[in-house]
Amino acid sequence: MKKQFSDILIEHCGISEEDLQEVLRIKAEKGGSMGEILLKRKLLTEPRFLEAQSIFYGIPFLPQIPLDRMDTDRDIPVSIQFLKRHFLIPLAIRPAAEKKELRAKMPETGEDAGEKEADQDSAAEADREKDSDLQYMMVIHDPAAFQPMDDVIRICGMKDFQIILSTKESIISAINLTYDMHRDSAEQLVQDMEENESLIISDIENTADLLDDTSDAPIIKLVNHIISQAAKARASDIHIEPYQDSFKVRYRVDGILYDLLTPPKGIQAALTSRIKVMSNMNIAEKRLPQDGRLQVKIGDQDIDVRISTIPTAFGERVVLRLLNKSSSLLELSELGLAPERLTQLRQLISSPNGIILMTGPTGSGKTTTLYAVLSSINKPDINIITIEDPIEYQLKGISQIQVNPKIDLTFARGLRSIVRQDPDVILVGEIRDRETAEIAVQSALTGHLVFSTLHTNDSASAITRLVDIGVEPFLISSSVIAVAAQRLVRVLCKDCKEAYMPDEVMLKGIGISPEKAARHTLHKAVGCPKCFHTGYRGRMSILEVMVMDEKLKTVILKTYDSNVIKNNAKNMVTLRQDGIQKILSGLTTIEEVVRVTQQ
Repeated sequence: MKKQFSDILIEHCGISEEDLQEVLRIKAEKGGSMGEILLKRKLLTEPRFLEAQSIFYGIPFLPQIPLDRMDTDRDIPVSIQFLKRHFLIPLAIRPAAEKKELRAKMPETGEDAGEKEADQDSAAEADREKDSDLQYMMVIHDPAAFQPMDDVIRICGMKDFQIILSTKESIISAINLTYDMHRDSAEQLVQDMEENESLIISDIENTADLLDDTSDAPIIKLVNHIISQAAKARASDIHIEPYQDSFKVRYRVDGILYDLLTPPKGIQAALTSRIKVMSNMNIAEKRLPQDGRLQVKIGDQDIDVRISTIPTAFGERVVLRLLNKSSSLLELSELGLAPERLTQLRQLISSPNGIILMTGPTGSGKTTTLYAVLSSINKPDINIITIEDPIEYQLKGISQIQVNPKIDLTFARGLRSIVRQDPDVILVGEIRDRETAEIAVQSALTGHLVFSTLHTNDSASAITRLVDIGVEPFLISSSVIAVAAQRLVRVLCKDCKEAYMPDEVMLKGIGISPEKAARHTLHKAVGCPKCFHTGYRGRMSILEVMVMDEKLKTVILKTYDSNVIKNNAKNMVTLRQDGIQKILSGLTTIEEVVRVTQQ
């Protein structure tokens, strides 16, 4: 006699009778599936629920699809969006040994445990007979979704196949891999173009989904592939660099450049022209720098691409900055700041007036941090206006102005107008000249809270920079309330990081005593497929905050030497010291902190 699904949940998954009745009550009142309710209330994990369904429906459950054995040569005549919406995919797996693995994944019940050994022997014998054959399967997440499954089976003409249960994450990975691998590889596209380098540049809709674009021109395929692979690798920039006899395509991932391609020199002009066409640049002008932008869709991701070209001795050099607009803005608590640094920052941004400066080189996360700050203080009773170049994210409830030098809308002119708009908080993208700095200071002195950025190496150097621009020291001491310096360090990959003890020379170089190192577990980068064999995945902030107390204000009135100012900054945790805390916490490595900080 077949068991009820509720009995399987109680016996196999350990769900209590009370919890089950509560789930059934919620389902009756609010609707939804039993699985969604169980997962939402954290009564069951997804794999555990699928195991219960496997027993009830008699369908094998495979927690992880063997992606390395998938046959991706065949085209699936179903859109990627349909498969992702219904969490299913038809697959061919090689070799036949997979059958043995599938049977082993079937959860055991009292009725079939005794037959397991005989079943495995017969399955192994069958596998040996069909060793060269592919095994066809329909991988699904919801056994009750009959209609979309039947549609795919009919469209693909599937006859001899097995139905398999798997997790949503595993199915999405298989879908992405199948559609990505079926597209021509960058290397193959380059080889095709080597045979015919006289290519025709044809325009396509800028916001078309790159995964769905079927343009036959090899140069269009190559550009689409380069951008889509960069997005997949979480790259922030794509560099196209010309040299005398060749040119390179490189990605910047987590702040580090990696080589991707070295195409033949003959397609350099066509590749550059294609990118310029997509971003509405003048393809005839190759002697002057140009800037442009375009928007592309890659699957469900909206990506804003800013493009810059400059003429070099061997052709135009192109850099594409990728900004994924689908990713949500970070909160202050998600920046990776130490608890004491986070508390200090929260106190500073609650000040009624004054200037808070964020310093650091390009790409150190200054704008991301300031956006997180604005989001945290954004309330209906506060008027926040920003002037930026460019506007990287649209912030709801905040008025943002884009700098436009062509019509003389500079930081200084925009800031002068902002002050007349009765703001409480002002963000100036960057203080670049004396006029902007003076208006920012005057705004702070007349009751506004002003945020801005400066390009300096540390927090103390920001004071020197302001004086150098032309701001009087007494105005700096009375308006600036804090200066923060920031860097980004790569975070160790959780899947492959390895504990070790560095030698004394390395520890001494960073400033960690052997005794302190012995009390903590330090890690080194190893590398695995999940982190593209770099050993790191993602980045986090290290921060130093110099608060302008009375002693510092007095020092600034006497001197603006950054070394003197830094020595008089009481209780300031430097970038290097904050980095050491991250090393001892096992979040990053000594090499990373040394790379981004200086003593």
